[in-house]
Amino acid sequence: MNLLSHPGTVVPSPSYRGPVAAAIFDWAGTVLDFGCMAPVEAFREVFEEAGVPISEAEARAPMGAAKREHIALILAMSDVEARWVAMFGSKPDEEEVDRLYAHFLRVDEAHVTRHGAMIPKALETMAALRSRGIRIGSTTGYPREVMTKLLPLAASQGYVPDHCCTVSDVSRGRPWPDMCLANAMALQVPDVRACVVVDDSPSGLVSGRAAGMWVIGIAASGNEMGLSLDDWNQLAADERTARLAPIRERLERAGAHYVIDSVADLLPAIDAIEALLADGVTP
Repeated sequence: MNLLSHPGTVVPSPSYRGPVAAAIFDWAGTVLDFGCMAPVEAFREVFEEAGVPISEAEARAPMGAAKREHIALILAMSDVEARWVAMFGSKPDEEEVDRLYAHFLRVDEAHVTRHGAMIPKALETMAALRSRGIRIGSTTGYPREVMTKLLPLAASQGYVPDHCCTVSDVSRGRPWPDMCLANAMALQVPDVRACVVVDDSPSGLVSGRAAGMWVIGIAASGNEMGLSLDDWNQLAADERTARLAPIRERLERAGAHYVIDSVADLLPAIDAIEALLADGVTP
């Protein structure tokens, strides 16, 4: 029987059985800038100079969003909005968001340079992925203006992804799937189920799931932990475990298939995904 001749009959698509064809990485907190320090410091500097200081927690809360949207989300926080109204007598409007965003683009360059070191073992992980024929993509909440500075900085350390899609290149940023899907097309993968998204933000994981891809959360080196490499290294083992537990839970709630401490721990998760694909399991 030719099922295609019967309208309304659903024909299941053949299951993709691997291998992993592409790994799509976030930037700050995932492959470089341990602790995602650069954008946090830039946001805090911008709001400080505007006369309404914000806490580190307030600066980090919307991480993963496009940076202009990130500023708008900070301003929409009830406590921040109340402090803004107390300072200026009215709620911030779109012109204020634009002004703060323009300031962010100016000051972030210095912070990106200061915190642009690769996360330990990131380059070794990329080399191992490439040796297996896995292409390297990337997504970011940074606009193209910031990436014109960050891409050469990463390249000088040996990191050159095969494709970089910024929030400036798509109509919708995270948590929408657009940047992930743009990578899949640019990298010419055979199936979205052949892609693994690696991100430290819940919104980045949501976007990967929306694209139909495997997603791996980064717990220790990312924004959710929010510690510099030096501060992380100074934590005792039991303190690390205690701090990681709620972060792992948040990333799992955002849809992570696996949660790892940093990109240094990625390869076993890739192996596990390829084993699942071989068994006919898909995201």
